[in-house]
Amino acid sequence: MLVIVGTIIVIVAVLGGYAAPGGHLAVLFQPFEFVIIFGAAIGAFITGNTKTILAGATKSLGRMIKGPRHKRDGYLELLSVLYQIFKVARAKGNLELEKHIETPEESDIFSQFPLVLNDHHAMQFICDYLRLLTMGSDNPHELEALMDQDIETHHTEEHAVSSALTAMSDGMPALGIVAAVLGVIHTMGSITEPPEVLGHLIGAALVGTFAGILLSYGFVGPMASALTNIIVADGRFYVCIKSGILAHIAGHPPAIAIEFARKTLSSDVRPSFYELEEAFENAAPAAAG
Repeated sequence: MLVIVGTIIVIVAVLGGYAAPGGHLAVLFQPFEFVIIFGAAIGAFITGNTKTILAGATKSLGRMIKGPRHKRDGYLELLSVLYQIFKVARAKGNLELEKHIETPEESDIFSQFPLVLNDHHAMQFICDYLRLLTMGSDNPHELEALMDQDIETHHTEEHAVSSALTAMSDGMPALGIVAAVLGVIHTMGSITEPPEVLGHLIGAALVGTFAGILLSYGFVGPMASALTNIIVADGRFYVCIKSGILAHIAGHPPAIAIEFARKTLSSDVRPSFYELEEAFENAAPAAAG
């Protein structure tokens, strides 16, 4: 939503600031200049990236509009489900977790927390490392290194999309110059025309430079930054899971392990201690069943 608001502000500020002192908006409508810039930018983007990145870039538009995937409610559910899992493991042993992680959709624990259950990647991350616990892998240093590598791989894949958009943004001013130079070449071919015609042609050529810079710094660049920030914010979900599981492996009681996880969260999504306490109390009867 912030991306839409910011985009509207850019358009209104630039076009309004141009039109207010008497600028003619119709002059800025130069479709062939935009065809050159957009066409070359999209072509270069396709040339320089893999199919995976291209698919990720297509999906990223909706992600930028919606913002970070995990909101405060999602983190509250995550901490609650981890608490229930750690509670079962501490009372009955890690092997008791097998029935929950093999078919989580049938688990009386995971089914209480749909925001977590419906997040495929997060569920895969949780179940993979809980499965290692049930298999006897309980060395916290080895698991931490493995988790860090897993998270880094996932982040690298996602950051590749934002990096590609940043590269596209960086190239747009140069493509705007290309469009402007082509416009000047066209103008030079009409050098015998009257001044008013030449003025129109030169103005059209300069629109290319204007459009390339505006598209880069007003739209594509900020969108790439927004996507980067969203990726970083969503990455906290996995860091939270990692911290909780490692604290559980270290032998801390469930409530303490959850505190380790909660402290990794930023203030805008971090539930309070009392919110968690209430959530634990509400979830306990269903988990016990």
